[in-house]
Amino acid sequence: MLDAFDSTNPEDYEKGFPMHPHREIETVSFISKGQMIHRDHLGTEAVVHDGEAQWLTAGSGAQHEEMPGGDRLLGTQLWINLPAKDKMKAAPAYHGISKDEIKEFPLEGGMLRLVIGEYKNHKGWQGKYLPLDFYDIHLQPHAKVEVPVRDGWSAFLFTLTGDAKVSGTSVSEKTAAKLGDGDSVILETGDIGAEILLYSSKRLDEPVAWYGPIVMNTEEELDIAVNEIYNGNFIKEIAEY
Repeated sequence: MLDAFDSTNPEDYEKGFPMHPHREIETVSFISKGQMIHRDHLGTEAVVHDGEAQWLTAGSGAQHEEMPGGDRLLGTQLWINLPAKDKMKAAPAYHGISKDEIKEFPLEGGMLRLVIGEYKNHKGWQGKYLPLDFYDIHLQPHAKVEVPVRDGWSAFLFTLTGDAKVSGTSVSEKTAAKLGDGDSVILETGDIGAEILLYSSKRLDEPVAWYGPIVMNTEEELDIAVNEIYNGNFIKEIAEY
């Protein structure tokens, strides 16, 4: 699941997202403009600034809050499902991805920022359970670039700002576009530049049972999780494995 946000009215977002639960997903939050304060039940308190990201492994169960700020809040949050073999085994964990961890690569008419994963044999930070390549691509007007994508992975992009052509298909601003098979994608801009987020990962092809902040494989597992939230025993003591 991808959630996108863009507002210059602080009344839209200043109340933020108070403490709430997640189970069996990993959330990747990216802030292009603005900032976000993260707190969780692990005792973490961290600030994500312009151009930075955070990775939360909810695992067997996490509680966290996200409190945004700034004159403009622009960014996305991606949910990655944990493989069934790791559900109720993965311990909750947090990692903030600061600007000094994000390598930048020049493109003809733009720049690619390696937020997570790999780009042309260069490695950035990577999660433990399901690998992700996440590129923050900035293109000037009338740019045309070819960006590699790992063959066999499931990939999509999101036009965060500006319109673009994606391998010849016009994609308007604030639109997610699923990519087909292949090992690269061609991105083009017109009279206005663009910021494009490109995500790719291995396909799971596993059943999904989803209710609010909980993503499991069966309805029975969902019922257990919801009951544990109301009964106060949602957070588990899970050792790393």
